[in-house]
Amino acid sequence: MTARLIQPSGRGFLLFDSHPAGCARIVADMAAQVRRQTRPGEGKRPVALIIGSSAGYGLATAVAGITRYGVQGVGLCFERPPTARRTATAGWYRTIATAALAQEAGSDFAFVNGDAFADATKDDVLDLVAKRFGGIDYLIYSVAAPRRTDPVTGALHQSVIQPVGAEHVTKTLEFDGDGTPHLKEIRVQPATDEETADTVKVMGGEDWARWVDALEARDLIRPGFTTVALSYIGSHLTSAIYRAGTIGAAKLHLEGAASVLGDRLSAYGGRALTSVNGAAVTQASTAIPGIALYVSLLRDVLGEGMASPLAQSIDLWDQLTGAAPLDTDEQGRVRLDRWELAEEVQAAVTERWEAATPDTIGDLADTGWFGDEVRRLYGFAVPGVDYSLPSDPDLPWPAV
Repeated sequence: MTARLIQPSGRGFLLFDSHPAGCARIVADMAAQVRRQTRPGEGKRPVALIIGSSAGYGLATAVAGITRYGVQGVGLCFERPPTARRTATAGWYRTIATAALAQEAGSDFAFVNGDAFADATKDDVLDLVAKRFGGIDYLIYSVAAPRRTDPVTGALHQSVIQPVGAEHVTKTLEFDGDGTPHLKEIRVQPATDEETADTVKVMGGEDWARWVDALEARDLIRPGFTTVALSYIGSHLTSAIYRAGTIGAAKLHLEGAASVLGDRLSAYGGRALTSVNGAAVTQASTAIPGIALYVSLLRDVLGEGMASPLAQSIDLWDQLTGAAPLDTDEQGRVRLDRWELAEEVQAAVTERWEAATPDTIGDLADTGWFGDEVRRLYGFAVPGVDYSLPSDPDLPWPAV
C-alpha cells in the first residue's frame, strides 16, 4: 500500500478510516503532558499487564504508566490491520506509537493483538510475561466489547445498551454529514432478562477473574500484586440507560468480582480494585444514547476543568504506586470521578439538560468540542497534523 490522502468519512460517530500521523501525534501529545516520577521505595521498573491498551482509558493508563513510572510489561488489544481498501483501526496506529514511546523511555513493553476473551490469547500473553518478566505487579483491565464467546461453553454473547424494566425516553445528540448537531428525543426499549444476562457475560467481571485465575495457575503473581478493573457510574441524567441499565448490571458484577478476587489475593499481600473513572469521549461511550449530549453539556460547564483520561490515569498510577493515598468510597472503589459528580457541577449540567431544545443546544453545550473529540478518536482534527499530505497506512504491528 502506498501513501495517500486520508480523509474522515463515515456514518454518525463511526468513521471508516483512521489517520496514522494523527494517531501518532495524539500519543506523543499525551506523553508530553506527563512528568516523570520515581516509584516510592523501589528502583526497579514495575511490570504491568494492560488489557485493552489501545484506546480510551486503557491507552491513557499505558502512556501514563510508561512515561511517569517507567512501567514495563505487556499490552493487549484487538485491532484490525490495514487492507487494500481501508486503513487499520486507530488503535493499531496508536499501539505502534505507544511501542515507540516505550522504546524511547527505555521500557521493555510488548504489545499483543488478540481476543482478550479467548483462552489461547491468555496462554500466548502469559507465555510472553513468563519469558520476559517472570511475573507481574499490576493487571489493568479496561475492556469494552460488543460480544464475547464463552471459552467454556462456546456460546456467543452479545452486549446491549438498554434500560432494565421499563422503556426510557431521553434526549440525545446526533450530527449530520457536515457536523451540524441535532437534538432529538428517542425511546429506548427495555432489555429482556436474557439480554441483560448476556451483557453481564460480556462486560462483567467473569473474564477479569479468568485472567487472575490464569496468572495464579502460572505462578506469575508477584508479592503485593494489584489488579484494577476500570468502571464508570456517571450522572443521574444518564443512569436509566447506563448505571441502572444493562451496562450498569455488568458494572455491578465487575465490582462484586473485585470483592471476591480481593479476598483471594490477600494471601499474596495483593488486592483487587475497581476504579470509577469520569466521563470521556470514547468509541464505546459514543454508542450510548444521551451520552453525547451529556458530555457536551459537561464540557461547556467545566471547560478545561474536565479531567482527561490521561490526567485520571496519572492520578490512578500515583495511588496504585503509593505516591498518593488511595481515594476510595464506602464500597472500596477508587474514585477518579469526583470532579464530574460534584454537586454544583451536576446541578449546572442538569439545568442545561432541562433547558436544551433544538434551538438552544448551540448555546448550552460544547458540540464543536465533542465533534472534534470524535474525529480525534480516529486521528483526525489533531492540531499540528497536515492532512493535505499523503500518509502511508500500511504500517506493521510493533515487533514482539
